[in-house]
Amino acid sequence: MTTTFFLVRHAAHDNLSTFLAGRTPGIVLGEAGLSQANRLGRRMEREHLDTVYSSPRERTRQTAEAIALAGGLGSPQIEEALDEVDFGDWTGKTFSTLDHDVQWRRWNTTRSLVRAPNGETMLDVQTRVWHLIEELSSRNDGKRLALVSHSDVIKTAVSHVLGLPIDAWLRFDVEPASVTHMVVGEWGAKIITLNEMSP
Repeated sequence: MTTTFFLVRHAAHDNLSTFLAGRTPGIVLGEAGLSQANRLGRRMEREHLDTVYSSPRERTRQTAEAIALAGGLGSPQIEEALDEVDFGDWTGKTFSTLDHDVQWRRWNTTRSLVRAPNGETMLDVQTRVWHLIEELSSRNDGKRLALVSHSDVIKTAVSHVLGLPIDAWLRFDVEPASVTHMVVGEWGAKIITLNEMSP
């Protein structure tokens, strides 16, 4: 038996490209993001999901709720392991400010060696998300689960399955409201589709 996972990035919030939202509270979807989440919900309806899990961030919960509502499922289950990267002192800073930070520039070239100040490494993130996937697959044989999370978190899971180093994160995209389809069994795991976008 296998467990089917749909790794879903949250819909876009209004300030996606201006500052590092990270775990900043109160970042919610605007009108465009809610519309995107609703389209994603209709797209995911055909996957006949059993359960939806979500990062605790507001933007992921809103996206997960749209998926659950469209699929006639109960409320999404919140999982801390799906949370955004803990960017520590970088959280909430604009990208123009961060571009002057030497450690930030190192983070974006060699993430395997750099820890966010008072935050996580990408290897920390990969460990926590993969432990969750292993746990869910061990008790959900034959089930179809959506995990609504964040770009970098999903990238660490994909990199693990494909045998890519953490520093390969720039080699593929995980766009807002995208779906990455993965199956996990006793034989291992494989990616079926990557960064699928809803019409």
